[in-house]
Amino acid sequence: MSEQDVTSTLIEQQQIREPGKIYFDELDLPDQLLKAVADLGFQYCTPIQGRVLRYTLAGHDALGRAQTGTGKTAAFLLTLLADLIKNPLQSERYAGEPRALVLAPTRELALQISNDARDLAKYTSLKVLTLLGGMDYDRQRQLLRSEYADLVVATPGRLLDFAGKQDVFLDQVEVLVIDEADRMLDMGFIPDVKRIVRMTPPRTHRQTMLFSATFTPEVTNLAAQWTHDAVKVEVEPEQATADLIDQKIYITTTDEKVTLLYNLIQRDHLDRIMVFANRRDQVRKLTETLKNHHISCALLSGEVPQDRRIRTLEGFREGKIKVLVATDVAGRGIHIDGISHVVNFTLPEQPEDYVHRIGRTGRAGASGISISFASEDDAFALPEIEKAIGRKLNCEYPPQDLLEPIPGR
Repeated sequence: MSEQDVTSTLIEQQQIREPGKIYFDELDLPDQLLKAVADLGFQYCTPIQGRVLRYTLAGHDALGRAQTGTGKTAAFLLTLLADLIKNPLQSERYAGEPRALVLAPTRELALQISNDARDLAKYTSLKVLTLLGGMDYDRQRQLLRSEYADLVVATPGRLLDFAGKQDVFLDQVEVLVIDEADRMLDMGFIPDVKRIVRMTPPRTHRQTMLFSATFTPEVTNLAAQWTHDAVKVEVEPEQATADLIDQKIYITTTDEKVTLLYNLIQRDHLDRIMVFANRRDQVRKLTETLKNHHISCALLSGEVPQDRRIRTLEGFREGKIKVLVATDVAGRGIHIDGISHVVNFTLPEQPEDYVHRIGRTGRAGASGISISFASEDDAFALPEIEKAIGRKLNCEYPPQDLLEPIPGR
């Protein structure tokens, strides 16, 4: 897209402004970023972007409560990319010294953030480097030693590994982002994150943004240690989620769940569906069962090697895999448009995980359907889920045709 095309697009947008919306061209963003945003088809900010960017673009630290699907990734990426563009380095630089660092708890989320960063930085000369476990270690090390990395997106373990071998140095980090801090806590990464933060400049000499789906006392305490006079922004996505997603609860028995899922997929000809279960063994067994009944599916859990996880996600994104069966940790960082249905094969034990699960569908303004199976084993979780989303869920018995025996079973 030429500069003239971008200008024409912006003029058209200005003529049909929606009241109450904050448009990207109203913000203090460099032209290179505005061009990239226009290419992606975005005109105005999501609620968290509108509330955060006015502060972070002015250099303030930020503490944000927001979940995936709210636009928080673009909020912190636009901030740090704008900072790097507006403040080019005046001194000599070295390989392995990033100017910005984003920490993510899972490999999938780190990859997604890196892809988004490259999309936004495509009209700049800024270099994005991804450091994560399960991928080619030597290749990552070679890139660290041979190229200038403006932004490093990393999972904590792999970053510490390279830092320990003096392949990466964090003393020049100008912007630090810690994404999904609550999940970092859940996964036991906080000691590693603390070590990493200590390697960066003091909080008064860097800009820090921390995002979390929940503000637990632990998260709030960490934010107080790591940020300086941070603006606090909380976005409630649940009501928007409830508006966009048709949420059903089917009352069933544990033994009927597989039959119910099979018939649901076959009857409605579902071709892009995510199914969540609480444990790895449940995910593994369910995947095997669906495959035995000739349903194209794959599993995603922490025990799956990273290279296979990436191939699985690509196959799902391209429509080669119809059903993705996942645990919460593996599924949390997945951002794939066009997922029509999310099925909770087992209800999550933590109510916030319900919001994360159903948020895989109904993305980018599209509608979606969430179907949860509630049995004697997990129905106890419903009251807390309803409290978390601020609404009563309608529980019903499934239609009889969804309980018809699976052929050949």
